[in-house]
Amino acid sequence: MKHALVTGGSGEIGQAICQRLAEDGHHVIIHANQNLKKAQTLVDTIIEQGGSAHAIQFDLTDFEQTSSKITELMQAHPVQILVHSAGIHQDAPLAGMSKAQWDAVIDVSLHGFFNITRPMMLPMMKTRWGRVIAISSIAGITGNRGQANYAAAKAGLSGACKSLSLELASRGITANVVAPGIIKTAMSEDSFPAEKIRQMVPMQRAGEAAEVASLVSFLASDEAAYISGQVISINGGML
Repeated sequence: MKHALVTGGSGEIGQAICQRLAEDGHHVIIHANQNLKKAQTLVDTIIEQGGSAHAIQFDLTDFEQTSSKITELMQAHPVQILVHSAGIHQDAPLAGMSKAQWDAVIDVSLHGFFNITRPMMLPMMKTRWGRVIAISSIAGITGNRGQANYAAAKAGLSGACKSLSLELASRGITANVVAPGIIKTAMSEDSFPAEKIRQMVPMQRAGEAAEVASLVSFLASDEAAYISGQVISINGGML
């Protein structure tokens, strides 16, 4: 049984990823910062369904706190699958965006990736098997109005994972990015009415969180051992 850590595991896409990895037979460590109760509820659900999981809480934007938690976590078992799903929105046109809005989004998605990945690398390398998967967005490929901060953070994940894939290839570790388009969540339902989705998406529907989780599941498997350094879109044909 491999151990998988999912940041932002209490979010809707994160929850689907956690459940799928548990179904795949992994022990899932569900990270939360403010939503620990939600993460614990998901742990209980996974255990009821015959899986294995536990929740962990720390502030991903705090390098020292994150390093301490990861070091403590990996003393018991190596964590060989990392899915960085944590991310936030603070949308505004760049001309009116505050520095706090810019910093907050970059801190969680991009700085958070560094903070969580760095202390995991040497222990993972020692096992000579690993999977690093960052959840990006179509905004990181095409940009999006009012989301310069979010697009910059998600595009940064692509560059980081491409570089990481080169550094880790000889150790049996892959690093890839999954870039979803419009996925059916409570947030997207408010932003994308059905008619707008039909206009924007060639498949004329929003994707399901479970479909994103299926892609993550494949990338985390032995079958994906020769796929690394890639940005894989899942967006119903939008690009």
